[in-house]
Amino acid sequence: MTQTFKKKRKRKIEMKHTISITLLLLIFFVLAQLIGLTILNLGINVEVNDSGERSVEYKDTAIGERPDSNPATSFISIIIAILVGTGLALMLIKFKMLKIWKLWFFLAILIAMTISIGTILPKIIALIVALILTLLKMFKPGILTHNITELLIYPGIALLFVPILNVFWMFILLLLISAYDMYAVWKSKHMIKLAKFQANSNTFAGLLIPYQKVKKVGKKTKGKTKKQKIQNAILGGGDIAFPMLFAGVIMTSLIQNGMTKLLALVYTLPIVICVTIALALLFFKGKKDRFYPAMPFLTLGCVAGYAILQLLLLGL
Repeated sequence: MTQTFKKKRKRKIEMKHTISITLLLLIFFVLAQLIGLTILNLGINVEVNDSGERSVEYKDTAIGERPDSNPATSFISIIIAILVGTGLALMLIKFKMLKIWKLWFFLAILIAMTISIGTILPKIIALIVALILTLLKMFKPGILTHNITELLIYPGIALLFVPILNVFWMFILLLLISAYDMYAVWKSKHMIKLAKFQANSNTFAGLLIPYQKVKKVGKKTKGKTKKQKIQNAILGGGDIAFPMLFAGVIMTSLIQNGMTKLLALVYTLPIVICVTIALALLFFKGKKDRFYPAMPFLTLGCVAGYAILQLLLLGL
């Protein structure tokens, strides 16, 4: 029993990040999901004609109309975009084209935030606010600056893709992305290379919290501590975006089936809760200084949340 207790104690100490950092990451993740769903909800127009037929459409974005395509075509386009985008990013890293990378990064976050902010502000004002936030993110990086702007990036991406996907293709997308994530982290390891490069160049796409662990030197040096090197607690942008896309597609489906916008938002919350629990388990069970593919865990969280939602619908 003593050995078991010691092993458990040691395992707890060797969790991936400190408890406070882990909780902070989880809080930012939940905020991102809630903000994303709220912005998506605001972007929906529901109209009922004289014959009682219900029409659900998303408003045009602050940068114009979104691509008009069916869910199957959209699914293929997303997969191709991910592969091509990753390939280009790795090429820029290999040939050390940092300026081009930063320009690409700048434009991507400017467009995404403009779309997000454009749901609540006029287009020109949304662009100005997004430009200010993007400049702060790029040239005045900090924990708050980086992570708060991240909360506005992924809703913009969701506003582009949620309206052109459906529940079936969203499930397929989650499965494929989970498989790709495992390959990219455990097999080819190119996702690790990409994440490290982004973190070191202050252009990380996702949540990032640098911190410094402090540990005691020993019993003989009372009160003395030893600081370890700076570590980064990170969560990739895809790990934020894909659960948001899934929850957004489910929410849209509920509204299309006759549910009010507010009620559909509430009924989507079990997905957010289950995905957060899945992510928390990964953080608390993961070992420090190791990279893990988060999408398989998040996909399981999405499925669990969807199952709970279906049980709630049966109770209506």
